[in-house]
Amino acid sequence: MFLICGLGNPGKEYINTRHNIGFNLIDKISKYYNFNLLKKDNKKEVLKGSINNYPCLLIKPLNFMNLSGQPVQEIMNFYKIEKNKLYVIHDDIDLELGKIKFKFGGGNGGHNGLLSIDKKIGKEYYRLRIGIDHPGIKDMVSNYVLNKFNKDEKNIIEEKLIKITENFEILLRDSSLFLTKLVKENNGL
Repeated sequence: MFLICGLGNPGKEYINTRHNIGFNLIDKISKYYNFNLLKKDNKKEVLKGSINNYPCLLIKPLNFMNLSGQPVQEIMNFYKIEKNKLYVIHDDIDLELGKIKFKFGGGNGGHNGLLSIDKKIGKEYYRLRIGIDHPGIKDMVSNYVLNKFNKDEKNIIEEKLIKITENFEILLRDSSLFLTKLVKENNGL
């Protein structure tokens, strides 16, 4: 069983903000692969289904970004999911808009959601990083990540999220082929 976690913040005011790109991708995957709601409480929303023949749980931690690790740890413990079966989807201000990177382990880059997960389970899990650009000034980062994309940015992100969703099975089957497939389809990441 795979656990795919999209990071974001709960509440209407955060819908479609840069920081909620993980939630957006979970919603797309859930709809595209016909996942069903398994559980929803004040800490998490969990959906169950399969991506092709791979059984998966999707999770959206609902207790704000800096507390994401708690519901992730609870689900991993309850379903006995190994760390190398955890895929965390998150925004990355150090990548240009729409750029996609995938890696196993590593640092949190100042991302509070990753920091929380690292504290609860360690750093040995997969990360799917989606670029949202940097505002250019460090003091502007906090507000910037909570802003919505403009129309042109939204179109770029929407196209990337669709391609990621359509090819997610490749990520689970053989992650080394995933980025290559996206590059071929998109003429670059």
